[in-house]
Amino acid sequence: MAKLRITQVISKNGETRRQIANLRALGLRRMHQTVEVEKTPITLGQLEKVHHLVKVEEID
Repeated sequence: MAKLRITQVISKNGETRRQIANLRALGLRRMHQTVEVEKTPITLGQLEKVHHLVKVEEID
């Protein structure tokens, strides 16, 4: 399955609890942290909610 490399580029300060929870669920805890996750419908839904806070790259 394809993987995604996600990097948090904007602070979570001032965001809603749901958006902060989505960042936590993706494994992002601080600025400029990068994680690699599987590309699943659940992950894509979480990214939809926090797309303005992260940078996403697809890994083949």
